[in-house]
Amino acid sequence: MGSRNNMRVVDLRSDTVSKPTEKMRKAMFEAELGDDVYGEDPTVNELERKAASMLGKESAVFVPSGTMANLLAIMVHCDQRGSEMICGEKSHTFLFEQAGPAQIAGVQIWPLRNNSDGTFDLDEMEERVRDHSDDHEPKTSLICVENTQNWCGGKVLPLEWLDDLVTRARKYSIPLHLDGARLFNAAVYLKVPASRIVRDFASATFCISKGLGAPIGAILVGDKEFVRKSRRLRKALGGGMRQVGVVAAAGIVALDDMVDRLVEDHRRANTIAKAIVESGSKIFQVDYENLHTNILMININSKNITSKDFCERLDKVTEDEVAKLGKDAAIVKICPVTKNTVRLVTYYEITDADVEATICKLLFVMKEYESA
Repeated sequence: MGSRNNMRVVDLRSDTVSKPTEKMRKAMFEAELGDDVYGEDPTVNELERKAASMLGKESAVFVPSGTMANLLAIMVHCDQRGSEMICGEKSHTFLFEQAGPAQIAGVQIWPLRNNSDGTFDLDEMEERVRDHSDDHEPKTSLICVENTQNWCGGKVLPLEWLDDLVTRARKYSIPLHLDGARLFNAAVYLKVPASRIVRDFASATFCISKGLGAPIGAILVGDKEFVRKSRRLRKALGGGMRQVGVVAAAGIVALDDMVDRLVEDHRRANTIAKAIVESGSKIFQVDYENLHTNILMININSKNITSKDFCERLDKVTEDEVAKLGKDAAIVKICPVTKNTVRLVTYYEITDADVEATICKLLFVMKEYESA
């Protein structure tokens, strides 16, 4: 997908590194613009209308990032400082959004242990619900889930589990928010419309800047009153953008062109995972049977090899490698996520040739470590 000194570079650190397609660039160049803070950017309005329709919700608001979208949802649902929200311990909101709910919204998070499939124990969730009847306690005001579940390896939450979650949350009149950064990957995997997944959620978000290939942005959906409040708070957070139709235009193309092709990203991640399994490595292992989407976690079963070591080696090309692999010698960029786990993510710019080069490089480096 790229080159460094005439060497193939395959960047699999995240689907956020992809560049907008030529069709997106053309749409951005030709976009009709207005001031979105006044609600007068026709391109933004069209993106929001399209997104709300696709997710079966009344309204939508375009924001700079998924992190802001999640924070806005939390601030609207947890409108009393000192509220509490429940989510999984491996959720992006808990791990990677700089404690925004606490730092900015005055909301405490009570995390539940995520199972390997991305779910959490719903009986335990019910035990954690606090209704404010005790003046010592915060009030549980929101339950948030992530789908696909990034840090569990892009797992798709089962519809049956989501339906059970909805039934239990309704008993306590607690709203649900879906962090659907890669929502359409989940929909493609389940072979259902995205609207089915978010059907019973009070709010949901998805990123157009991940697998859908747009350069910037996320969408937050809900009913009209929820979105009205979100739009007002967006301004307070510095997210009131002006002629932002120049970016929203890429989002429209993303929703029109990029959703159905996500199956190709899943297929390519599967191809890489299968090659690792078939290598028979006792050190480098993947959960091939439970690979759902475009995120692949590789576990390193060794006390002597760290994920950082492995990633740094993949990012280099030795003379011996060039001699043995020839044109398939490549620089491969992947991301360390724990001391012994690395992540790679496929997206639209990754071709079958990139996958072949990645497999050659992975197997070559794995063999180096195993014979050391």
